Amino acid sequence: MRWLLSVSLVGLLLVTPRNAVCALAAEANAERAVETDTGKPHEAKGRLMNLDAKPEAIAFDPAKTAVIVVDMQNDFGSKGGMFDRAGIDISGIQKAVGPTARVLSAARKAGIKIIYLKMGFKPDLSDLGAPNSVNRVRHLRLGVGQKVVAPDGRESRILIRDTWNTDIVPELTPQAGDDVIYKTRFSGFFETDLDMRLRKLGVTHLIITGCTTSICVESTVRDAMFRDYLAVLLADCMSEPIGNGLPRSNHDASLLSVEVLLGWVSDSERFLKAVLQ
Repeated sequence: MRWLLSVSLVGLLLVTPRNAVCALAAEANAERAVETDTGKPHEAKGRLMNLDAKPEAIAFDPAKTAVIVVDMQNDFGSKGGMFDRAGIDISGIQKAVGPTARVLSAARKAGIKIIYLKMGFKPDLSDLGAPNSVNRVRHLRLGVGQKVVAPDGRESRILIRDTWNTDIVPELTPQAGDDVIYKTRFSGFFETDLDMRLRKLGVTHLIITGCTTSICVESTVRDAMFRDYLAVLLADCMSEPIGNGLPRSNHDASLLSVEVLLGWVSDSERFLKAVLQ
């Protein structure tokens, strides 16, 4: 009997118009947005907001949502930072700053929690990894730990905590009430308390911004999906220099993977419309 029911449901999905399927999905998302940890629906604490996205619209409760800002720091997005010194094009990351700033402003007005992730290591590099680890070897090639002079004249060090290099870019400076979490690997969940903080806040939905799309952003999104968070990527609030200029960049490939299997894809304009309407 269960087998027949499953077959019937699959057949229904195959013949149902896409708009109807999207409506069913949106309804399911809305129900998930107001579930407790026991999985039982209860009355939403706040107004549900509907975000136009791919593969379908998704509803979220601002009280159960957090905006995650991934690695929008000087070493990746500012002149004189690690990427810039290595000759990596940072124009895409800089272009994402404006839309991200507007998203953060709207999120704060809506009471949505904002959490910044920052890639940064201890001064002695003890958390960089074993001598032959990929994390240590690849980061050392980019000069991690090297002493530099920041654009403002301060002594600094590449990707070292509490220096100019790991400061968030000025346009996106964290404000009172925002959380800032250092991480030592690409994923924001790896050996950090991000998951604990989100669960303590009752967060179920994540709005993802930051850099770079196919590395730290995607790594964080995959770990979020494994933990049953519903993640929405804002495409114009992130960038990826790897593959830039190819017919389909790594940025595009990551967004497609998220759209198909890992979550949802939207943009800043649609987010602002959902939050400020």
